[in-house]
Amino acid sequence: MIASLDGIVSAVFADSMIVEVGGIGYRVFAAPSVLTAAGVGERTKLFTHHVIREDLQALYGFRTPEELGFFGLLLTVTGVGPKVALGVVGSRAVGDLQLAILSDDLALLTAVPGVGRKLAARIVLELKEKVAAAGVAAGAAAGSGAAGGESEVVAALLALGYSAGEARQASREALADLTAGLGLEDRVKAALRMLLRG
Repeated sequence: MIASLDGIVSAVFADSMIVEVGGIGYRVFAAPSVLTAAGVGERTKLFTHHVIREDLQALYGFRTPEELGFFGLLLTVTGVGPKVALGVVGSRAVGDLQLAILSDDLALLTAVPGVGRKLAARIVLELKEKVAAAGVAAGAAAGSGAAGGESEVVAALLALGYSAGEARQASREALADLTAGLGLEDRVKAALRMLLRG
């Protein structure tokens, strides 16, 4: 499996680019924001998702591990293929998309071409459960005590793909502004808002 590419852009098309690595040109499908930033003859580093099927092999490229991770999560949703998942990831910052899912914001998701209201509702339902489960499981492993509330939020943010430093800072800022006794989901939403402001 090809997990990343670091090479020279030799061509850019409407939906993809060619990245030359060690004399081999890899065609990588990417969001418009990634393609417009790619200059022919310039070096690029992309984190990639390698799709291998009986009738297809394709690479999908992303600027950050967070985008790649969110793309992978979207592919677990029934009815979401690589093209739609790429459209969703390319439409907004990952933090905006995560917040939309946690707050049932179907309007943000249906603004993406190819995502109707029914599919948006399925994305929210299936990913909300996965994010919550990952956060609670990681939070339980992170320990308890005075910092237990913070560690649960940090663990949930780590599960969403944020770095430990970003997660700790956002968690501290969010918990300082919140009323005690709120549930994990509310605390994670508040921390995501802090990350989006930052």
